[in-house]
Amino acid sequence: MRVAFGIEYDGTCYVGWQRQKTGAGVQALVEKAIGVVANEPVKTICAGRTDAGVHATAQVVHIDSFSERSERGWVLGINSNLPDDINVAWARQVDDEFHARFSATSRTYRYLILNQPVRSALLRRHSWWLYEELDEQAMQAAANQLVGRHDFSAFRAAGCQAASPVRDMLSIAVTRTGRWISIKVVANAFLQHMVRNMTGVLVAIGQGEQPEHWARTVLDSRDRTQGGVAAPPQGLTLIGVDYPGRFGIPQNSGVEEFGL
Repeated sequence: MRVAFGIEYDGTCYVGWQRQKTGAGVQALVEKAIGVVANEPVKTICAGRTDAGVHATAQVVHIDSFSERSERGWVLGINSNLPDDINVAWARQVDDEFHARFSATSRTYRYLILNQPVRSALLRRHSWWLYEELDEQAMQAAANQLVGRHDFSAFRAAGCQAASPVRDMLSIAVTRTGRWISIKVVANAFLQHMVRNMTGVLVAIGQGEQPEHWARTVLDSRDRTQGGVAAPPQGLTLIGVDYPGRFGIPQNSGVEEFGL
């Protein structure tokens, strides 16, 4: 049978989702824990490969297994074999047509910026601290220029292995709640480091270092060297993966966006 799982994890101590030859990847620990419950080796397919230091509240994976377990049995059994910074939120038996990656219609990432004069000892692992006041309205105006179907070569990592740089950017929302600035980005799929590189451009505009139209200039250049610095990974979280309703996958599963 095919089983889908919703995975939450704090990416601080990991080299990313994908299994790596050096360093701990979330995938290896999840597969080991599922394998204990299934009593057989398993291979997971994920909705999106998050990078080193990036978090997830709504990663979705699927496996194929000969083992039959209740949804509650899967969740409790797997979590008892995972470290505290990785957690299975739900399990669903799904149709064989379901594919965690290819069935997804969109992914949602949220980047958090802590915008205050003094750094935070407690929040440093889940946000980018910037002491200089940011203009979130200018950042939103710049972000609007990136919405649509575009070649995002200027925002992809040098080592990105995606076959095409073209993506459909469905929406970008820049909002402020007190000292927090949230950048919520929804697209059909993302390139490696794409959200972090876009955030770096929006921050430069929010700081007044560049004009609002610079975002479009960088996009049209299709040149990564024109975009400036990438935002650090710890502010980025995968918060949603959407699928057609017929699959019965929880929408925006996992923890909500920490109240933002």
